[in-house]
Amino acid sequence: MTTDASLSWSGPPAQTGEPAGSDGPHPARRSGQRRETRKRVPWVLWVPGSIAVLFLLLPLVGLLIRAPWTGLAHLLSERSVRQALLLSLRTSTESTVLSLVFGVPLAWLLARTRFPGRTLLRALVTLPLVLPPVVGGVSLLLVLGRRGLVGESLESWFGFTLPFSTNGVVVAQTFVAMPFLIVSVEGALNSSDRRFEDAAATLGAGYWTTFRRVTVPLVAPAVAAGTALCWARALGEFGATITFAGNFPGTTQTMPLAVYLALETDPDAAIALSLVLLAVCVTVLVALRARWLPGTRLITRLRAGRTDPPATATATADTSMITAAEGGGDTHSDGSGGPR
Repeated sequence: MTTDASLSWSGPPAQTGEPAGSDGPHPARRSGQRRETRKRVPWVLWVPGSIAVLFLLLPLVGLLIRAPWTGLAHLLSERSVRQALLLSLRTSTESTVLSLVFGVPLAWLLARTRFPGRTLLRALVTLPLVLPPVVGGVSLLLVLGRRGLVGESLESWFGFTLPFSTNGVVVAQTFVAMPFLIVSVEGALNSSDRRFEDAAATLGAGYWTTFRRVTVPLVAPAVAAGTALCWARALGEFGATITFAGNFPGTTQTMPLAVYLALETDPDAAIALSLVLLAVCVTVLVALRARWLPGTRLITRLRAGRTDPPATATATADTSMITAAEGGGDTHSDGSGGPR
């Protein structure tokens, strides 16, 4: 099987001062370059940067210092605290599932299709990212409330109401959390290599097969990251939840609402719940780091076209296969969806 030499891909050129085909600068040399870069940072940047670090971290340090560590287990075992914990975990998980079911297809439509008003639709879809959560809750009430544009019909026709119910909590959390997943997946789709999808279509794969077997694996790291961000955002939702679903213990009182209520009556319980939320957020941020996900960083660079020299051979082989498929080569389709 032969291909045109002009279509071959040989990877990025070696860095200046390094022999061709090498893996880049020696690790010791790279470490020296990093140390030299640190020395070049001017003090006018260190001072405001250090102030920003103190401003962001001191409240968390204060929370850890004032935490009732000796009675933490007892506080977390109280009925009201346990109910808020379980309800938050349940509703945030359900809202994340809904975001995956509806958000991933929407991200694909925004990234892969062209239609009038697409730019405006993208702006409106991501509006909850910057919209005050209380305003989002009011909007949900006006649409899905008992006298809302859609909620009135739901109640009169089906006897189904969303406000001030557990389902209302799920709806409010989905409204504010889904855009995080959409932005992550759409960005990955825009930066991914579409030649893999074109090759699958050339070999006879349908739209659904290409989406399921090629597109989704290509953006799997972004879907995982967006899912984690979506779940964490739903877990910490406060404004839209209290506005649309209320604050009823055991029904709509999630952890953020329980923290707000306990702060006036039982500060130790509020601190205990705050520690739980803090631990969850830290866990999510650590899990999102590429170095904690083996191979994710390399896979992301390969699919975005930023291949490092050690991966040149693999990328060249993949590109050659795609080139052969696009140009005909020795691969033919027998009309059954696979090669002959």
